[in-house]
Amino acid sequence: MKLKNKIAIITGGSRGIGHATADAFLAEGAVVILAATSQANADKAVASLKQKHPDGTVEGICPTLSDGESVKQAFQSVVQRHGRIDILVNNAGISESTPFTSYTEALYDKVMDLNVKGVFNATHAAAEYMVAQGSGVILSTSSVVSRYGQPSGFAYPASKFAVNGMTLSLARELGPKGIRVNAVAPGIIETDMMKAVPKEVIEPLIAQVPLRRLGQPADIANAFVFLASEDASYITGAVLNVDGMART
Repeated sequence: MKLKNKIAIITGGSRGIGHATADAFLAEGAVVILAATSQANADKAVASLKQKHPDGTVEGICPTLSDGESVKQAFQSVVQRHGRIDILVNNAGISESTPFTSYTEALYDKVMDLNVKGVFNATHAAAEYMVAQGSGVILSTSSVVSRYGQPSGFAYPASKFAVNGMTLSLARELGPKGIRVNAVAPGIIETDMMKAVPKEVIEPLIAQVPLRRLGQPADIANAFVFLASEDASYITGAVLNVDGMART
């Protein structure tokens, strides 16, 4: 098992990519603590994962990611129970598609508070323990639109560009302390949100992808497993495209 007995926190772990990553980490032997927007959502995800991995250890927490103190207390409770934090996956985020001329300051703040400040708060809280340990892995979900942009909803690609910047900078700063920092940039992934998009909208998107299919949450989860494992022990500061070579 690639992640045997590693203590991993996954934000946005109750559904989509985060849930698939929790599933993959459990299959590789990790102890998984998934963070969700509510304890009810966390408990529901934990129950489904325990059913699939009866011998695994999975727990749920629900810190407010935009509140640094809330995150700090939640992560402290993880360390009190398990002694350390080996892996952090910053996956929680929101996307939207409001035209720029209709954008409001409140909407901009909403996107940035979770997608950027939330990543900062979780990373800052986890890094404290990882520095003390002399080891750790910090991973984040970026997006291919951080590199290519999108025609509406500018704050989402802007927020993911910020995630890329944090990844590159922290890889340099934390590398000498034994901590690797990487990100995965998904393309068009078949999550619940995407399943609601009409077929006539989806098919032209698939036609742009050389592999001629939508990505699956497991495709991203597998990339996170690789980057979290010793197989990637000499990789840091990378933003790995997992997009079927999509250019959106």
